[in-house]
Amino acid sequence: MKLAHVILDIPTQALDAPYTYAVPEEGLFAAACEGAGDEEGADAQCDYAVAVGAAVLVPFGHRRAIGFVVDIREYGQPGGPDWPAEVDPAKLKAIVRAVSRPYFDEEGAACAQWLSERYIAPLSACVRLFTPPGGVARMVRGRDGRWRLEQPAVGEVDDRWVVPGPALAAFSPRKNAVKQAQVVEALRGGELRVAELAAQFGAVSSVLKALEAKDVVRVVRRRRMRGVQGAASGPVTDCNRQHVPSTKPALTAGQAAALSAIERACDAGCGRVVLVDGVTGSGKTEVYLQAIERVLAQGRTACVLVPEISLTPQTVGRFRGRFGDTVAVMHSRMSAGERFDQWDFIRSGAARVVVGARSALFTPLANIGLIVIDEEHEGSYKQDSAPRYHARDVAVWMARRSGAAVVLGSATPSIESLYQCAKNPLWEQVLLPERANGRPMPEVRVVDMAREFAEGSRSMFSAALARGLQEELSAGRKAVLLLNQRGFAKFLLCRECGFVPKCPHCETSLTYHERGNFLICHHCGFRQATPPVCPKCKSPYLKKFGAGTQRVEDELRVVLDGMEGVGLDVPIIRMDADTTSGKGAHQRLLEQFAAADAAVLLGTQMIAKGLDFDDVTLVGVINADTQLQLPDYRAHERTFDLIEQVAGRAGRAELPGRVLVQTYESDAAPIRAAARYDRALFLRDELPKRRLLGYPPYVRMANVLVWGAHEPDVQALAKEIQRDLDKAVHSYGGQDWVVLPATPCVLAKLRNTYRWHVVLKCPADADISRALLPYFRRRKPDKWVNVAVDVDPDDLL
Repeated sequence: MKLAHVILDIPTQALDAPYTYAVPEEGLFAAACEGAGDEEGADAQCDYAVAVGAAVLVPFGHRRAIGFVVDIREYGQPGGPDWPAEVDPAKLKAIVRAVSRPYFDEEGAACAQWLSERYIAPLSACVRLFTPPGGVARMVRGRDGRWRLEQPAVGEVDDRWVVPGPALAAFSPRKNAVKQAQVVEALRGGELRVAELAAQFGAVSSVLKALEAKDVVRVVRRRRMRGVQGAASGPVTDCNRQHVPSTKPALTAGQAAALSAIERACDAGCGRVVLVDGVTGSGKTEVYLQAIERVLAQGRTACVLVPEISLTPQTVGRFRGRFGDTVAVMHSRMSAGERFDQWDFIRSGAARVVVGARSALFTPLANIGLIVIDEEHEGSYKQDSAPRYHARDVAVWMARRSGAAVVLGSATPSIESLYQCAKNPLWEQVLLPERANGRPMPEVRVVDMAREFAEGSRSMFSAALARGLQEELSAGRKAVLLLNQRGFAKFLLCRECGFVPKCPHCETSLTYHERGNFLICHHCGFRQATPPVCPKCKSPYLKKFGAGTQRVEDELRVVLDGMEGVGLDVPIIRMDADTTSGKGAHQRLLEQFAAADAAVLLGTQMIAKGLDFDDVTLVGVINADTQLQLPDYRAHERTFDLIEQVAGRAGRAELPGRVLVQTYESDAAPIRAAARYDRALFLRDELPKRRLLGYPPYVRMANVLVWGAHEPDVQALAKEIQRDLDKAVHSYGGQDWVVLPATPCVLAKLRNTYRWHVVLKCPADADISRALLPYFRRRKPDKWVNVAVDVDPDDLL
């Protein structure tokens, strides 16, 4: 008898282990399908086999549920010598039937189990990472209270094509058969879709049936990949067409050394990690491309992870230029249908390289030999919902299991990665200190805005930045302006009573939008018109604080229009959450910027990386201070990273570049160090603080989040968890383990829920998950208050 271990598709910590079901004999599936009624979905396919990775319909209590098979083993008779002791034959239930092909293999199942234990997450949420976007059946409850099987919302799209038949050449339609003649004439030019013929000639179904009966044409179904070839959505239309790879440039000495290190790591076959620490423009991408080429030549595959904001058409184009239509692309700006098609393309085995955001790591790419994580310092590699994994750590685990290598690339590597290179013999750091074209890094000048203010200037643009814009734009060159907004919103304040309009559902100030004159909460979406007077004291003196991209754009337009040699013809292209929300907007704005002779690209953090324009000669950071003020232990590191990254957008080709950083804290170590490209200076200031205060990389942390609608309940449960964990971790790890008091989160109220947290710290080499897992697995869920664990949190906000 075969037994299957099944993870139920029910997202709860209570279901912390697979359930065991009997695998029915093949003959029983037909009976199950014949008996499928409204409860199961009569139109469901019933020709799938029960296999590891398949979704199955199983009995669960008084209902049926969808689950995923993670293991199948064969045993003798129930109760026999090899029968598992924990399985009671009298209570054993059988799988009703499979409802899908396998989504993953045994390695995927093992990874899901590891994710669940490492990040203390529900098993079902971990398995879901390996399933196609929108392509999984689910059980839904109808108004009558009955459960029924709902088919996947997304699936394959088949087009009907009309192709010439053997009798086409000799066929001559009757004189009055006008449509037949039109269709036949159209087909002499090649194959056509039925939809195309219908659009041109009207209804053609009866015509095609008549022609098909005479062997003049054949109507066939073909899979259509959704999306537009060459765009960032990247479907593949013909994987067999001839591809001419892009030219490989000669490598610099630093690039060659980095490539050799990666080749040694791949040949070692033990999950080695190579950190390519290269300045912007040093040619890291070319190193990735040549390393991947070697891996493909060995018959293996490669996965390239890129931060979502860096996944530009430029980035995708470089990989497609080298590897053609064997490249699959996965990211959130694609529709569900496009992502499903790319996922299915990967599963087919035709894709050899996958380029995408962090979720691309879980696509069904077989025989992987190399995983590249570009801009590895980026916070977007950390998932903010269960399972709260970090793509870097998952990639290292996968590589060790498969004998692959991991390449991390960045101009500003994370402190954790630098620490691993210093301590872990499986990690190696290689330096690319110079740009590939031999050009120097642009000069960075720090502009003290406090001094500008003292001298009477009230403009958000310093005299140096205004002068730089005029010089570069009047010469027909381009500029990039970064508005560092992270963590700070534009808000209203009453100058008489100090009232600040806040979101009624979140404990945050409402963001003021200049255009449209409204206030909005960017956490929950609450929106209201800007009040003409203070709602509290009726004063008309409402002051607008902060500068959003809309306001900066308006003021910049006034400044440029008054500049000699610049004027109205120079476009300002704004890239922020508002202007890039539509599909294809990101690509369209970058194309506008590229096409203009002289232009200004104004944006938030999304423009700090992934952009490569030869004629950008000036970069301005309008406000370098905002991240420094966040109550986050990574605030200084993120400020240093951002300035260095955006500085690298200037002077990437023959034209020299310069960078102007406006700040009110010109003496801050991250700003001084970034201006000198001096990471050692920054680390000398930062690392002693991290060690003294007990933050990574010197400790590991876990952040236990507690939230609910009633603050007293949330507070009480948070304090209870703190007391329980204090006992549990001290008995496990001793006095080196610390449980901090339960406190409200920085965002203490969000979307009508109150938020508290409990932070744990332990030695850097300790297994924090093993200490916490038993407690959270046996803990019964609270009816009114939610609890989640964030292992190795990226921030504590």
